[in-house]
Amino acid sequence: MDDLKTTLDTLDEEDKQALAAFIQRQKQKKHRKDLELLRLLQLQKPLTSEQIIAKLYKNEPNPVAYYALRKRLMRHLADFIMLRRMEEDTTASAPIMGMLALARYLFEVRLDKLAWAYLRKAEKLAQTNEQYDLLNTIYNLQIDKAGNEFADELDHIITKRNHNKLSADEEERANIANSIINKRLQDVRRQGSDMHFNRIIQEVLKEYGLSEAVSKRPALLYKLMSIARSAILASKDFLSFEPYIISQYQETEQQYGFSKANQYYKLSLLYMIAHVLYRNKKFTASADYLEQLKVGLEGEGKGHYAYFYPRYVFLRVANLIFLRRNDEAIKLMEQLLQKTSLALSTRDELTAKLALSFSYFTQQAYGKANRVLMGIKRSDKWCEGKMGREWVLKKNLGELIIQFELGNTDLLLNKLRSIERVFKDLLQDPNYSNVNRYLALIKFLVDNPDAVTRPAFIQHVEETLEYTTFERTDIQAISFYAWLKAKMLSRTYYDVLLELGSGSGAIVEEQ
Repeated sequence: MDDLKTTLDTLDEEDKQALAAFIQRQKQKKHRKDLELLRLLQLQKPLTSEQIIAKLYKNEPNPVAYYALRKRLMRHLADFIMLRRMEEDTTASAPIMGMLALARYLFEVRLDKLAWAYLRKAEKLAQTNEQYDLLNTIYNLQIDKAGNEFADELDHIITKRNHNKLSADEEERANIANSIINKRLQDVRRQGSDMHFNRIIQEVLKEYGLSEAVSKRPALLYKLMSIARSAILASKDFLSFEPYIISQYQETEQQYGFSKANQYYKLSLLYMIAHVLYRNKKFTASADYLEQLKVGLEGEGKGHYAYFYPRYVFLRVANLIFLRRNDEAIKLMEQLLQKTSLALSTRDELTAKLALSFSYFTQQAYGKANRVLMGIKRSDKWCEGKMGREWVLKKNLGELIIQFELGNTDLLLNKLRSIERVFKDLLQDPNYSNVNRYLALIKFLVDNPDAVTRPAFIQHVEETLEYTTFERTDIQAISFYAWLKAKMLSRTYYDVLLELGSGSGAIVEEQ
């Protein structure tokens, strides 16, 4: 395995172009072998080392120079990724580390007064953002330089250092507890046992003396809720997660509040709550929490606007659809895709296009829905690397029923066979059994179009799909089932979708 190529392949096209520009940052040259190597490693058909050497050194192969060149390119790549991660840092650790590095340099060149000024700035920023490990490094450096004429009083530094050690120790215990909770939840999920995530979390927190720390420390609460949410997303048990995360959030908000430095965690928790309420079909309540998120983005959390605003739009659009405000949903999503002041990430752009296609579909604008998905000029394999297999499967299912509505039977059958082939292993997973049966039902409808409204077919659907009640059925599964039910009842898809989304619709109508 070529580690350099493997790492490069994790970058999207935009990042690869940025990397090429980054390599040229110090000295512009028309012909650079490191850039030529970068280009050769991105070719669709991989080359062997011997082939690359032959292309780089046409007159005389030079393996020694080649491996030195690889090391140079790897250093460029490491520096590029480090700077990119610093730009994306939401914890302030990057600027703190920058101030620390600058302070050390200033001490080396004997600019002690300025060095201490930056050390104090780094300390204040680390305290504000609860960066206890970095604070420990700062205090150790201050102690080391305490003999300097510009230094703070040594006893005062040691007192602060000892107090910080307690917080740093709590942070370490929290990281250990998080890992243990994550492992136990994964074990429970693999065993197919009941989740009882609240009990698992409380047992571990008690064992590590962290029960009270969760409410006081938004960062710890966020980590715990993220772990629990990952388990919930896998098990689809949103009903039990809803009261738990809401009570945890409200306890922190009411007793301690969220400082300006903790706005990222507050916004993240608000989004998690809004999302779980949406998945539990409580659309108005979800919209209320989304409005709190929006207020936060316009206030102390405005520094996180670029990250959270697209997510706010995605979830608001999803709620608007089920609140019978689809025109508003479409307009909001179109505005997001056209918003020139906000550069969407690749993931956000793909999410927006799939959501917009779905919104058009609910309005029976099948041509528009199809054009949006066709506008994703990327292969499914590429999309899978960005979004995951389940997202690609949903996209393919959307394309499938669009072709059904457009009357393109040949394209539909080709798509159906492709899904069965590409997702064969996934469709064999018990969690995707309904998807497998759903595909079989669509294939039956293609061969027997007149059978869709007959009682025998309705009975067949009832016996085939494993739904008993929509109270505990994932809303995304409902969206696909609603299309099939609309065909069975000769009704519009949107009306049936809203009916089922409200929880008022049974699996099949009483006959």
